Amino acid sequence: MNFVDEKYNALFTPWKIGNVELKNRITNCAMGGTSLFGWMEPNHFDKEAAYYLLEKAQNDVGLVIPGMQWVRDVLGNRWLYENKRMYKELAEYMQDFHKTGGKLFIQLAAGCGRSFAITPMMQMILENPVINKLAKPILDVEYLSASASATPNRWLESYNSKVLTRAEIKESIAAFGKTAKLLREAGVDGVQIHAVHEGYTLDQFAIENWNHRTDEYGGSFENRYRYATDIVKCIKNDAGSDFPVSLRYSVVSKTKDFFKGAVPGEEYVEFGRDMAESEKAVKHLQDCGYDHLDCDNGTYDAWYWAHPPQYMPNNCNLEDVAHIKQFVDIPVSCGGKMEPEVAAKAIAEGRIDAVSIARQNLVDPEWVIKLEEGREEDIKPCIRCHTGCFNMAKYKGTCNIQSFGDSTHLARCALTPTTMQHNKYKIVPTKKPKNVAIIGAGIAGMECALMLKKRGHKPVIYEKTDRVGGLFITASSMSFKENDRALIEWYKREIAKAGIEIKFNTEINDIRTIRADEIIVATGAVPRMMPIPGFNKTMSLTELLVEKKEAGDKIVIFGGGQSGCEAALELAREGKHPIVVEYAVDLIAAQNVPFPNASYLREALVFRKVPIYLNSTLAEIKDKSVVIKGKDGSVTEVECDSVVNAIGFVPTPVAPEGKNVHLVGDCRQIGNLRTAIWRGWDVCMKI
Repeated sequence: MNFVDEKYNALFTPWKIGNVELKNRITNCAMGGTSLFGWMEPNHFDKEAAYYLLEKAQNDVGLVIPGMQWVRDVLGNRWLYENKRMYKELAEYMQDFHKTGGKLFIQLAAGCGRSFAITPMMQMILENPVINKLAKPILDVEYLSASASATPNRWLESYNSKVLTRAEIKESIAAFGKTAKLLREAGVDGVQIHAVHEGYTLDQFAIENWNHRTDEYGGSFENRYRYATDIVKCIKNDAGSDFPVSLRYSVVSKTKDFFKGAVPGEEYVEFGRDMAESEKAVKHLQDCGYDHLDCDNGTYDAWYWAHPPQYMPNNCNLEDVAHIKQFVDIPVSCGGKMEPEVAAKAIAEGRIDAVSIARQNLVDPEWVIKLEEGREEDIKPCIRCHTGCFNMAKYKGTCNIQSFGDSTHLARCALTPTTMQHNKYKIVPTKKPKNVAIIGAGIAGMECALMLKKRGHKPVIYEKTDRVGGLFITASSMSFKENDRALIEWYKREIAKAGIEIKFNTEINDIRTIRADEIIVATGAVPRMMPIPGFNKTMSLTELLVEKKEAGDKIVIFGGGQSGCEAALELAREGKHPIVVEYAVDLIAAQNVPFPNASYLREALVFRKVPIYLNSTLAEIKDKSVVIKGKDGSVTEVECDSVVNAIGFVPTPVAPEGKNVHLVGDCRQIGNLRTAIWRGWDVCMKI
C-alpha cells in the first residue's frame, strides 16, 4: 500500500507474533478499564469495552489488546475460566472482530501486588479485622495487594503486602493455562501476560530488592523469573505450543528506592531491574516460550516512564527498548509517548518491530485512518493529561483519592467524552434547530460550538479578544506543552471547517444584548487574590508565561498546585531559580491531578534543586523579598526578584445560570479540560 506520506510506510507492513500474521505494526496496547471481561467487577462479557475495541480494529489498528484481566476476579474471587457463558459471547464477538482484518490478544494478569491502588475504603477494610473478615468473600484486599514479599504498598506506605504462598502461586499459574485454552477455543488470536512490567506482581517477583523469598520463587535469577516463566509454559501446555504468548515488559525500572523514581537525565543507582539484568532476562524469557515483548520502562514508583505526562520527552523509552531487541530473536514493540514518524523510522531500521499506542486511541478513534489518508492535521492530539483515562491521584498522607466513579470507569478521555461512554455521550441530530450564542472562545466554548453544529444547531461564538483558547493559552505556553498548543490549533481548524462564526474583539457584559434562543456562558476565570501586604506586586501566570513580563532570576511561585509547579519547572529549565511556597502538606495536593503527572513534577523539582516551602504561606511581599510563614509559626525572609500568583482562580460568569442560560467551563466551577468538555456535552445534548 502506498500512502500520501511515505515516511509512514513501515508502520503499515505485515509482521508476525508466533504464527499469527498482523496486517500492520500499530498496536492498541492494554489500558485499565478496557477489559473485555469487566473492570473492578465480577467477570462478564463487557459490551462497552467490546464496542471500543471493535472500533479500534475497524479503524485499522493491526493488533488490539484489551485492558488487563486478572485470572482471579477482583470482586467475588471467582477464577476467570469458571464463567463459561462469557466465552460463548466472546466466540460470537470474535467472528465480527475478525471481519476487520485485525487481531486480538487478551491480556491476562497475575495481579498488582504492592502496586494495587488501595482506596480509603480498602484501607478501612485492612485496618479493621472484623470488617476485613466479613469483606473477604467479596473484596479480598489482602489477596489483591499480595506480593512476593512483605513490601510497602505504593499507595498506602504503612501497609506491607501479604506474602503469596506457594499454593496460591501454583493455583494462579494453572488458571492462566485453563483460561488461555478457553480463549483460544473462543477464537482469540493470542494472549499477553501482564506483567514483568511497571512493578506489577510478576515484576515484584523478578526484582531482587522486592523479592526476599527463600523458596523456588526467590533468590537466584531463574527463581525470581520463575513465576513468569511457569505461566508461559503452562499456557503452551494447555492451549497449544503454537498459541502466541506476548509479555508486557519493562526494560529498566528507572527506580531509586521504594516510592522514588528517577527523572530523565538523573544519575542514580538502579533499585529495580537495570540494563545488565534486562539483557539477560529477555533472552531467558524468550527461551522459556514468550513469543513477543511489549516494552517500555518504569514502575509505579517511577510511573511517568510507563504513563508519560507532557513533561516527559517524546519517545522516552525507545533507546532502551531498541537496545534489548539485540538480545532476542522474537519481535519487540515499544510504547511511551511514541511519535508515528519516529516509530516508522525505527521499524524501517530494524530497531523495533512495532509501536504500542494507548491514549491516542482514546482521544481520536480514527487517527490511523487519518494518517493513512494524509490527513494528519485532522488528528485530535492527546495532551497526556490522564484526567479521563487514568486519573488515580495521591499526595503525602493519602492513598488513592480517586472518586468511586473513576475507580470503576478508567480509560475514558478528557477530550472525547464518547470514549468508553458511547451510550451516555452521543451526537443526536436535533429536530428543532436553534440559534445558540456562546460567550467565550476557550476550549469549553469551542467544544460546545462544534457539538451543537454537528447536531444541527446554529452556534455563534463571541470572544472579547482576538484569539481563541482562553486561559488554555497560558496553560499551553510552556516549552513542554507542544500538544496543548496543537490542540488549540486543532480546534481552530475544526471551527473553520464547520463554518462556525466567531465574533472577535466582542465583549459581552450583558446577555440581554444578544439575540439567541439559547446562551452558553464560557467566560472562564481570573486569578484569585489574597489580602496579603504587597500582593499587588505579584504577576499572573499569563504575564509570566505568555506576555513574558520581566521577572528576573529568582522568582517566588506562590502556590504549589499543578499550574505553579509547571511554571516552576519551566523556569528551572530556562536556567532561572524558582522558589515554590505552598500552604498544603505536599505539592499538588489535589484529587484531580493524576499521579504520573503529579509525581513527575514533585520529583523533577527536587532533582532541579528548587527550594520548596510546604505548610507555608506568604505573610508579606516586599520589593526584593518575601516573608514566608510556616504553619509551625516559623518566619523566613527570602530574597527574590519577583512573585508569581499561582494560588488558583475564581469563576467569572457574565450571567447566572437560568432559563436558556447555561454555564460551562471554569466560569461555572474551576476544573480542567475534562470538566469543561464533559460539562459542555451535558449541556449541549439537551439543547
